[in-house]
Amino acid sequence: MVKKPSPFRKPFSPIRRLLRRNLSGRHYRHPTTAATAKTTTSPPPAENLQGQTLIVDVEAWLLRSRLSTFAYFMVVAVEAGGFLRGFLLLLAYPFMCLLSGDMRLRAMVMVAFFGLREKEVARVGKAVLPKLFLEEMAMEGLDAVKDARKVVAVCTLFPRVMAEGFLKEYLGVDTVVGKEVLAVAGRYVGFIVDEALTLQMDGVPVGVEMKEMMNKGKHEEAFGLVGTGGRMNHLFSYYCKETYAVSETDKTAWQPLPRDKYPNPLVFHDGRLAFTPTFPAAIAMYTYLPFGIVLAIFRSLAYSLLPYCVSIPLGALTGIRSRVIAGPPIDATEKSKAGGRLYVCNHRTLLDPITVAACLNKPVTAVTYSVSPVSELIAPIRTARLTRDRDEDRRRMAALLARGDLVVCPEGTTCREPYLLRFSPLFTELTAEVTPVALETNVDMFYGTSTKPASKVLDPLYFMMNPRPDYRVEFLDPVRTATSTNSQEGHNKSHTIEAANRVQRVLGEALAFKLTEQTRKDKYMMLAGNEGVVEGKVKK
Repeated sequence: MVKKPSPFRKPFSPIRRLLRRNLSGRHYRHPTTAATAKTTTSPPPAENLQGQTLIVDVEAWLLRSRLSTFAYFMVVAVEAGGFLRGFLLLLAYPFMCLLSGDMRLRAMVMVAFFGLREKEVARVGKAVLPKLFLEEMAMEGLDAVKDARKVVAVCTLFPRVMAEGFLKEYLGVDTVVGKEVLAVAGRYVGFIVDEALTLQMDGVPVGVEMKEMMNKGKHEEAFGLVGTGGRMNHLFSYYCKETYAVSETDKTAWQPLPRDKYPNPLVFHDGRLAFTPTFPAAIAMYTYLPFGIVLAIFRSLAYSLLPYCVSIPLGALTGIRSRVIAGPPIDATEKSKAGGRLYVCNHRTLLDPITVAACLNKPVTAVTYSVSPVSELIAPIRTARLTRDRDEDRRRMAALLARGDLVVCPEGTTCREPYLLRFSPLFTELTAEVTPVALETNVDMFYGTSTKPASKVLDPLYFMMNPRPDYRVEFLDPVRTATSTNSQEGHNKSHTIEAANRVQRVLGEALAFKLTEQTRKDKYMMLAGNEGVVEGKVKK
């Protein structure tokens, strides 16, 4: 009886076949010979790589260190499959460590991917994982590839779907070559298939394009960037005119990529985990999770049912840190016969208006575009839903302002990073003066925001689950707006936009945040593929 060869014997054979297909067409006829190939361990001069075609080992050249893949698969398991799947991966990982490298990878893929929808995993790869990859990005690796004509990125440790969003959206690589996970009827089965069937570069099959280059004798223009001591080194040397290898010792001197050096700014990202879930960190999270749920319920009930003079000290005892850098205006707590004061805030979490009300120690009304009905029901302050009809929304907000203080977040959605989104100018048409309020939050375990409609109802709970959540509040000097509701000449659109931009600049300077032209629609289309509207009845 003939023994069937094991599919796990040659872990790099799929990548070998992929490179063979994409760099030399279907026929393995024109490799770079050993006489013409050159491998060097010295860093490549930047001018040598400008305008060239590069083949890059992602883990060896773009990431500063070869971290355990566990953290990245844990993100996929938790964000796409839930905390129970992540817990299963955590329990299974010690046994996976007894397996060889390729078998361990296949086991993690099975646990993390089995049964998940392709669209959901692709969303995690595009909206969640890029933050982790960028934090591990090496400045030297980016310098090597940023001026290349074309870049083929080869992933040896991650399935293609996990790294493709980061590599294409933030680094602009042309093609990502990596392991493919078998999917049936839109759901992953969990097996790594032997070979990718289709790869494209700008809509053109890579195999066809590279085959034409080989036939024209242009294959010797390709340069390889690889790590030393690995099997990929020989593979890259076979296809490239010249190969540059970097060792782990050399990489110890590499610098992390600063945020201001990101090829594309990381304005939006999604997911609940606010830390890198390494194996020890994941153990700590799951150990804390039962206590965190009880703590979040207790904190939420305290802020919903007790007066602020009691709930704020009680929250401080449980770890909530609230800092008021500059107090509210002198007359902010006094009752005004002419109506209320308009507070304009940047938007960090759904708790922003509640935090402002707690600092003022008086009731306020918050307007929202789309939050879940449950969030509106449990809110300790009055909320009013807007309709997205400009005239109707202006009428409603003016009526609310006439009855008392009003809190608005003209960004229209939350932003986790130090950026301010474009302000809607509608608030400038309500009063001649507004009070900007600069808000900044810090969390250590869970993000209190999400773009998934089914999860938005839990946003406040996740924020309260953090061991030591931090809110920083600063009331700024009032800012004059360009128009007033008492004006008889109507509202000039350019004036309202100018006034909204002026308030945005004031808040940006106070927070040291960068100003952007991004909007709510941009965020949800990028992270969730929708406009972020939650249907619900208007609360009156």
